[in-house]
Amino acid sequence: MNCRLRAGPVREAATPFVPGPAYITASPIVPRILPVFSNAHRERERERERERERAHRRAMATEIQGYYEDGTTVVSFDEDYIDTTLTDSGDVVDWWVAETYRMHRRGHVAGLDVEWRPAGRAPPGPVAVLQVCVDHRCLVFQILRADYVPGKLSAFLADRRFTFVGVGIRDDAAKLRAGYGLRVASAVDLRRLAADALGRPDLLRAGLQALVLEVMGVQMEKPHHVRVSAWDAAALSDDQLKYACADAFASFEVGRRLYDGDY
Repeated sequence: MNCRLRAGPVREAATPFVPGPAYITASPIVPRILPVFSNAHRERERERERERERAHRRAMATEIQGYYEDGTTVVSFDEDYIDTTLTDSGDVVDWWVAETYRMHRRGHVAGLDVEWRPAGRAPPGPVAVLQVCVDHRCLVFQILRADYVPGKLSAFLADRRFTFVGVGIRDDAAKLRAGYGLRVASAVDLRRLAADALGRPDLLRAGLQALVLEVMGVQMEKPHHVRVSAWDAAALSDDQLKYACADAFASFEVGRRLYDGDY
């Protein structure tokens, strides 16, 4: 038997269904409940994010780039070049301080650090090396081997127009006073400065490497074998010179950036 299909009415194309608010409200689907995170959890997540950011920041090395005819050593720290004067001469220290006053009559931030004989070798004794850095000029003074400690250095450290900054600087200042009668009048610990400026109380326990990473965004090298080396030696090695310069310059630069809001 032949069957003929009868054509039905032509239907218009269906309009895509878009659920409206009323439909959603009436839907029997149970909404997914999102977890509620505590403030401590959020802080942990933010810290993990900071750690990931730090992992991508550039590493740096401190290198000797050359020498001037007067014996000044050019030391590089990341992208900066520091004119570094290594000496055990009181006359040379006099000259360095006079030049600093000529360039910074109104005062400035100054990075300060000291080194001494490692405790494992003999009684630590007095400070062996004093490092001071103002701008891109660094003095590495072998004070334990010096022919004399000039009065200009004493006056410079006592000048409140200069703010001396460093990690644990009050302990360093106490050693200088006990060993040589030198008084650091205006000493500011970088840990407190960074914690206040950045709103990070955890930085009160930070070392210089952590502060350099946080403020400058670079990984600072501080080789252990250099840190515990013989700082009371008659002649410092190139590695010791680089280490001493880097500590003083990094202290200066972190302090300058924190004071200037450049971080």
